[in-house]
Amino acid sequence: MALLSALLSISAAALIAYLLWPTWRAIPVEPAAPLPISIGGTLFNIPPLAIREKVQRHSGPQERVDLSFEYPSLTPPGTPRHVNAETVTDAREAIRRIFLSIAEHHGAMSPQTRLQTIYPRYLEPTHSTVAEGLTLQAFRDGTPYEQEDLLLARDGDRQLVARCTRDSDTPGTCLVERRVNGADLTFRFPRQWLARWRDVAAAMDGLTDRLRSAHE
Repeated sequence: MALLSALLSISAAALIAYLLWPTWRAIPVEPAAPLPISIGGTLFNIPPLAIREKVQRHSGPQERVDLSFEYPSLTPPGTPRHVNAETVTDAREAIRRIFLSIAEHHGAMSPQTRLQTIYPRYLEPTHSTVAEGLTLQAFRDGTPYEQEDLLLARDGDRQLVARCTRDSDTPGTCLVERRVNGADLTFRFPRQWLARWRDVAAAMDGLTDRLRSAHE
């Protein structure tokens, strides 16, 4: 009798363990449809999961939206993905991101005009090469851009104009501005990515085209 009770207990325990054992089965989830958002009279097709502020997650006219995308995949954070027992550790690792703000410019000076007429007033006269095709000019101390550098690169149709803070107690950050009709796009990413500036420039080109492709 004792042996039978023991066998029944073992069987029950095995059944419970089987039922509770994690299977890591991914549940397919369809991503939400992109939102048509108008900024400065310019239409963008924006994935809701890329929008950082919940109050901005609606279609229609807005003054500004703040976005982030995983890099280099350029998918919105939180995009459903298949996870199993072998990849769950990788899925928990910190994800590098590129940040993008889109705002109505209200007739402010364009990034190109600022590059041609404002920045030269504050730059050191000398420049240096920091990577293949990428040059650096430092902003002078005592100017509005002190402790920053201007980095320029061009390779065929690929171009990069970045204003970057210098590494200190915190890693340096780069800012790239682009104008699309009535809106200004401001990208932010770690300065260390400039070692592969062509890939970063291609990512920004790809995001810009993707966000505008449904409306051209």
